[in-house]
Amino acid sequence: MDWPTGLLGFAAGLLISVATAPVGVSGAVFLLPVQVSVLGVPSPAVTPTNLLYNVVAGPGALLRHHRSGGLRGPLTRLLVLGTVPGVVVGAVIRVFAVPGPSVFRLLIAVLLLPLGGWLCLRTLHRAARTAPAREPPPRTITRLAMAVGVAGGIYGIGGGSLLGPILVGRGMPVAKVAPAALAATFVTSVVGAGTYVLLSLTTTGDIAPYWSLGLACGLGGLCGGYLGARLQPRLPETALRLLLGVLALGIGGLYAIQIVR
Repeated sequence: MDWPTGLLGFAAGLLISVATAPVGVSGAVFLLPVQVSVLGVPSPAVTPTNLLYNVVAGPGALLRHHRSGGLRGPLTRLLVLGTVPGVVVGAVIRVFAVPGPSVFRLLIAVLLLPLGGWLCLRTLHRAARTAPAREPPPRTITRLAMAVGVAGGIYGIGGGSLLGPILVGRGMPVAKVAPAALAATFVTSVVGAGTYVLLSLTTTGDIAPYWSLGLACGLGGLCGGYLGARLQPRLPETALRLLLGVLALGIGGLYAIQIVR
């Protein structure tokens, strides 16, 4: 990796994480197309490289949330219990089954586009005395986290990009969901990246992460994540919900465009 590529990766990680960390999204889902189209990371190495980004970037936001007490509570434990086994299964599927990305992109677009739109509309009309939604039970949260973990292991996305809109849409406050989602993304990424490293020792091809590029992007995310988490308490709940809805729309639209192309 040359210096211009490293600086570009650092800048991308920094800018993306500042915008996404306040709502519990690591930004890896937006970094993925940058790595493929701009930085030239091949598949399937782009998946563990994205997971490496999450590993390096995660402690920035988590440190801030830990100091403010945001990581306390059962939600973090429920999400981690679900995502960790899921990401191992997803990594094995990615290496040995090599599923095509088209179906996954379609599912994400179909899920996040209406969810993001609904979240934005519900937030804008919240003053219209809409009855609050009931929070999902713990067993449902763990099952959802496991499904997201599998997707993260296959495609190297941050689980917060899926968990955040769903849980907030079910009535949970962003300030409660964001730290737990980031913690689950971090732990899942550590396990997923380690799984890919082990699999790279027994199989051929570009399976191991691109270490230097992943570290450069991650260092940018480390700084940006801390800044984003520090910014979160200064933003009202309405603004955070709108930001999460807009991010869901952006992610869903990004995948929809990729399908069309």
